[in-house]
Amino acid sequence: MSSSQLASNPPAAARVSVVRPDHRPSPPERRNFARELAIYVGRIREFDRVDWAVYLAWVGLMSGLVFATFGFLLVGHLHGVRYPAEAWLLPVGATIFAISIAVDTIGHRTIYKEEISRAEGLVHHITIFSGISSCVLLCLAYSYPRSVWVPALVLTLLSFLYSLIDEAFHWRRYVQQFSDRVEMWSHVGILTGHSILMTAWWWWFYDGYAGVKETLPHVFPW
Repeated sequence: MSSSQLASNPPAAARVSVVRPDHRPSPPERRNFARELAIYVGRIREFDRVDWAVYLAWVGLMSGLVFATFGFLLVGHLHGVRYPAEAWLLPVGATIFAISIAVDTIGHRTIYKEEISRAEGLVHHITIFSGISSCVLLCLAYSYPRSVWVPALVLTLLSFLYSLIDEAFHWRRYVQQFSDRVEMWSHVGILTGHSILMTAWWWWFYDGYAGVKETLPHVFPW
């Protein structure tokens, strides 16, 4: 094969080395974590309008959960209502979750966008649907406990199952050096926050939602 043919048709091994170079982060030992975090978060400057819409909708939704849970408890507390300690863990878990996805989603909308648009994107959609639905049903369980607790539990378990499936995708990318430590640690935060939120929420439900009845007249006075 002539040199001109080699230039236009490089061997397979040579072609592999140049596939998605921007998707392969520098080895961890070459940067400290603070530097990696700054680079990761700095990619938010690459957002287009669609990315901003998705980002603000998703992070805004989870921030709304933080303010809703904490605001409800705070209103009751200011009116002398006492809650079990587990109830206060709802906004704690939601806060950890919201901060973690605020970081994680930056990578999802930029450097890992192509990878996530495949099978992993479907896993994300199932996880989000299950997670949001379980929260809605747990709210309804206050008024209709016998009717909705079973589907609420099923959807909660599904949200954790698909979260773990999602982790398999992330660890595969990390092992192949198509992911970085910032994304991996943000997922630790996501799993931690989600676990605290849902475990505390279910405990409060089985405790009879202590304090909710006394708080509702102050939240909805009409």
